Amino acid sequence: MRLSKNWLNEWIDLSAKSAEDICAALNEIGLEVDSCERIRVPSKVVVAKVLECREHENSDHLHVCKVDAGEILQIVCGAPNVAEGQMVACALEGAKIGELSIKKAKLRGVESCGMLCSAKELGLGELNNGIMILDESIGELEIGKELSSYPAFDDYLIEIELTPNRGDCLSVRGVARDLSAKFDLPIKDISPLKKSEDELLGIGRLISLHSEEEKNCALYYKVVNLGENFSLNLKKRLRLALIESKHKSAIEGALEYSTHSTGALFRAYDARKINPNENEKISLKIKNGEHKQSQIYAEDKLLGVAGICANKEFLADENTKIAIIEASYTAPEIIANATGEDKNMPKDEMVYRSSRGSEPAISSSMNLLFGSCFENCEWYGGSQQISMSVERANILVNCSAISKMIGMDIEKKEIHKILSRLNFEIASGTNDEQFYAKAPAYRHDIQNIADVCEEIVRIYGIDNIPAKPLNFSEANRNSQASLKHALARNLRQRAVDAGYFECVHYIFDDPSELEAMGFKPCQAQMLNPITNELKELRPTLLNSLLNSALNNAKRGAKQIKLFEYGEVFDISGKQSSKLGFVSCGLSSLPSLKNGAKGAELSLFELANDIQKILGKISLKASENLEFLSPYEQAKIIQNGKVIGFLGRVKPSLKKDLPRCYAAQIDFDALKCEHILAEPYSSFPATSRDLSVLVSSELKYEQIKECIETLKVENLQSFYPTDLYSDKSLGDKKSLTISFSFQSNEKTLTDDEINALMQRILDVLKESLGVELR
Repeated sequence: MRLSKNWLNEWIDLSAKSAEDICAALNEIGLEVDSCERIRVPSKVVVAKVLECREHENSDHLHVCKVDAGEILQIVCGAPNVAEGQMVACALEGAKIGELSIKKAKLRGVESCGMLCSAKELGLGELNNGIMILDESIGELEIGKELSSYPAFDDYLIEIELTPNRGDCLSVRGVARDLSAKFDLPIKDISPLKKSEDELLGIGRLISLHSEEEKNCALYYKVVNLGENFSLNLKKRLRLALIESKHKSAIEGALEYSTHSTGALFRAYDARKINPNENEKISLKIKNGEHKQSQIYAEDKLLGVAGICANKEFLADENTKIAIIEASYTAPEIIANATGEDKNMPKDEMVYRSSRGSEPAISSSMNLLFGSCFENCEWYGGSQQISMSVERANILVNCSAISKMIGMDIEKKEIHKILSRLNFEIASGTNDEQFYAKAPAYRHDIQNIADVCEEIVRIYGIDNIPAKPLNFSEANRNSQASLKHALARNLRQRAVDAGYFECVHYIFDDPSELEAMGFKPCQAQMLNPITNELKELRPTLLNSLLNSALNNAKRGAKQIKLFEYGEVFDISGKQSSKLGFVSCGLSSLPSLKNGAKGAELSLFELANDIQKILGKISLKASENLEFLSPYEQAKIIQNGKVIGFLGRVKPSLKKDLPRCYAAQIDFDALKCEHILAEPYSSFPATSRDLSVLVSSELKYEQIKECIETLKVENLQSFYPTDLYSDKSLGDKKSLTISFSFQSNEKTLTDDEINALMQRILDVLKESLGVELR
């Protein structure tokens, strides 16, 4: 958005503010200033009048002019538009125009004592082909007066970067409104030139406007007779040049100037292009399009779509005499929806403004257009219009909530004052802490209390709010799914750390191989399987893992350790998560330390690996799994609950597979629990070994349960260390159990430990018939 300080000054009195003050204020209220450039005509360039103009004797394009610039000068000029009687800009001797220094010279043998300048040569943009013709729009013209003393030729060009929601600031009026709130200055009452319309032909003789459908836009029409030589004054053309206008005719320039000034959207149609018959009235009808866009028709001719596009066939141009001027407002939501849904809809440059929010006050904007640009033209009296109420959210403003959002207390009186300066409509609330506020119609982006808070902050000044450290706290958002995912990731990483390689297989498996393992087929059958070998939902991870281990063994691998985390399905098709492990071949590869053949793999080595991965576990004998050896299989127990199984795979199941052990864990039975750290005892631990004679049929599990039921105080741990059998012992065996005792309060004496050991031995004798060896 480009505008100048003097242009702003027409809407709000900024004469006491410097350009630096204005730019600082714009940045503070969220209208970021991209650049601020002073536009000033060089010194010694003055107002002059062309007294005489004749052809140069030795040139077919040069003119010799007699110019009054406070003194009578002879100046040779090559501009095609120079003529006697014009008021022009004249650079005197000693003036510097860009890189050119003006001095006396002879052109084709004729002396020239200055230079008649174009707007482009003075750095003001290109206005026309030739020298700049001055008029009274810049002020009273005094011959010999320097141009830089006129505000139009000593100004500041400010360029602002706007966010898409601030369509209201795509105009000088919009920026002035925000500065009015910041500086607490009133907006000027800009009244157009008063012209009595009583004796004028009424607009109803030329056009009529009708709408039988729901009104989705506001329209306002007036008609003007432009005459033969309609043009804009110098001040307006200078401003259009500063904003880099690309208008092709004076009427287009007038509309662009007014849109940039007021924010309202204007179009001009040529009445004779719509209807060549001057005696017939033009009937305009509004019809709603598929996406609520307002289509404007003259009989069966589509003139345009409000806020989106116009039919170029009917637009006014440099030859237009009778122009129908249209001002429109359409809610930006309708524009965005229509253009977004229909990508093929024609669009012109107006969409940029209308989709961001144009000015709803179209009647006052139309009056300003006529009063400033068409004051010398003939008007048709009256207007044709369609009104539409702009819906505004009624927002409940709670002063305590506002203060909490901002981070400091702001009084209700101050909040009222800021919102009033921003043209909010304020109504009393239910108590002293709150009230209702409606944003002005041109601020469609303000919908809730957060938007209101933002407006207060930017006018109050974010630099006036003391900085505070961010107090960031958030509730734990972990769900069961996230906890499960974290646990699975942790266990997979532990498995890799234990030397296992992760596998990923299809959830489909070979039904014949599953039957050989003793698994019944799933009732949910695949109608269109990948292959016959992969046509059943897998009930276990182990068959796929064993096949992968077999492939590795055939390639010469001596040590194979694989795992998989995945989904399995029971006989009814119910899905669950499992962890599968397979360990084959050697527990350690041949080396100088392990020997030429390496160490053999055992059940307890796999159990030890699983304990590293899952944490402390215990084993309980099992015999019900057909694909495992009945002599080497067990249930895996954790926290008193069966969570899976492990054992040696029958050699007959996978004949070419070396010694192999497998385990499967019910992942859903695992719990992701926080570990509560306990302090270590600072007192020494004491160990005692107990060797007893037990029956050959007695299982260690029974001994363990018997000792655990005693809940012996200060007993930290116990475990078997030796099992010995001999003919001299008959049908009994010698079992050695190691006990560890430690107190958190003192060092245990031998007598105290001996008493505890005796208590354990007495219970074992009484319950299980165990004898001391």
